Formats: sequence, C-alpha cells, structure tokens
Amino acid sequence: MTTPEYRLFSLGSNPKLADEIANILGTNLSDIDVRQFADDEIYERIEQTVRGRDVYVIQGISDPVNDNFMKLMIFIDAARRASAKTINVVIPYFGYARSDRKARSREPIAARLIANMLESQGVKRVITMDLHADQVQGFFDIPVDHLISMPTLGHYFYENDLLGSDLVVVAPDHASVGRARKFAKLLHAEWAVIDRRVGEDLQTAPFGITGNVQGKRAILIDDIIDTGTSMTLASEALTAAGVTDIYAVAPHAVLSEQAVDKLAKSAISKTLVANTIEVPDNKRFDKLVQLSVAATFAEAIRRVDACESIEDIMRSPDNLDVKL
Repeated sequence: MTTPEYRLFSLGSNPKLADEIANILGTNLSDIDVRQFADDEIYERIEQTVRGRDVYVIQGISDPVNDNFMKLMIFIDAARRASAKTINVVIPYFGYARSDRKARSREPIAARLIANMLESQGVKRVITMDLHADQVQGFFDIPVDHLISMPTLGHYFYENDLLGSDLVVVAPDHASVGRARKFAKLLHAEWAVIDRRVGEDLQTAPFGITGNVQGKRAILIDDIIDTGTSMTLASEALTAAGVTDIYAVAPHAVLSEQAVDKLAKSAISKTLVANTIEVPDNKRFDKLVQLSVAATFAEAIRRVDACESIEDIMRSPDNLDVKL
C-alpha cells in the first residue's frame, strides 16, 4: 500500500484501537509528545511536520472524559498553528452526546457545546460511531461521518451460528426500539421491547414486555452500557418471562460504577461490545466479548482521504439487503 500523504495521530484514549487502524491503513502513527505537569496541566508537541498535510487524530471522549477532550482541543490548536491543511477528528466514543436537548429548565445542551468548540478551532470533519442520538450530527456545520458498529456486532452471531427462529432482539427501553428493529432485520429475527415505566427509583420501576419472548434466546441491544442497570433490569424481566438465554449487545462499554459486578452476576450469558472505548483490565470479566471496529474506521479514513463514498461500509456483508 502506498504511504498516505496525511498524518495519523493518537492521543492515548484508546491506543490499541489506534494501532489497529494504523496497521490496516499501512501507515504509522505520527509522533506526539503528550505530558501532564504536576498540577495536571496538559502539554503537547507534534514532533513531525504537518505543514500542508491533512491531519487525522484519533481520540475518544471517554473516561477520563474531560482530560481526553482537553487533550483533543490542545492538539487541534497545535496542528492549526503548525499550518496543517485540514484537521479531521476521529472520535470513536462521543462523550456528552447524551446531553442533546433540554429536558428541564436551566439545563445545558453539552453536545452542541462540544460541536461549537470543535468547529471554532478549525476542525474540518468529524468521524464518529454510534451517537447516542442521530440528531447530534445536526449540531455541526461541518461534515460528520456517523459510522455504525452494527455490522461488526451482528457478524458475531453469523460467525458463531447463533441465528434461528428462536432468536428475538429486545430493546431494554423505548429509546432503543429503532436500534432493536434494525438489528432484528439484520439477524432475520423477531423483536420486542421492555416496557419499563419511568419511576422515581429506577431499581424498583415496574416493567413488562411487549412481544413474544417465551422460550426464546434474547439479544438485549442498547447504544451504551454505563452503570449496567438498564441491561440487568431487562435481563430480570426476560428471565421471568421464560427466556432461555440472554446476550447483551452495545457499541460503547462505559462500565462505570458497579456495572461489571452487576453484569457478571446477572442472567446475561455474554456481553458483546465494540472496542470504541478501551476496557481496562480491572473492568474485564468472563462474560465480556470485545469486537474490533478498527477496520470500519480505517476504511472510512481511507475513503475520506480518497474522496470516495462511505455508503458501502454502512452495510453488513452478512445481509446486504438491510439498510442500517
């Protein structure tokens, strides 16, 4: 493969994913000196020229969220002052995307703030994956390539011969219905939804199930596994309804608070996640399966650099008839 003219950087939020992307593209990650002083101030210096080059920087807005975002902003400033031709940010996990509207008075819309900050510093393109809400793309006035992990996550079930008429895809709440319906189409399965009513205490909120799940194998699908509460409550409802086996599926494994303990002790047999967020060793457990989306990001970068359409990589090779 011809060495690309662009420069590819990683700021350390997910070094394994960045290394995979670089290997697939046949290039090396460019050198950057990133340090934090004793008072936690961040220092960065790009160690290779970027003058007149297209720059791609891989940095998720994941834990530690604010440090990782600040590293990204400082890099953007450094690249702009070093006369980079364009600055393109690859954000595998877009933190703050859940703050996409005002649900109550005097609340911020933090996702719009993040978009404004990136644009104000001269970013020309954002490449991200599985936003909490698709409309976050509309907060930007620059191109946003919104990739999806569903082909990769769905391939696991094809590859391991886990399809069948007894498979049902379940949304753990009403917000995930659209995602569940698409995943069900991809896997030729039925779908259902957990009707978890909003109560003051999430742990004791009542729930029911809309759809046929008795005697079936269930796939719970959401966009984020954060505290693990939604998945574990939904798994309890499915077990009570006669489900024989449960998979939890999500692109982003935030795994905060007691999520690992909850999932490990739950009725869920496997928890499938993409590697958009690096899972540290202390958060890994036997039921966790992490699937790589490096090829999707690499192909998106290659096509953007070549001015080609990315439409094809939004389809699953296992079921090309389904529009995801």
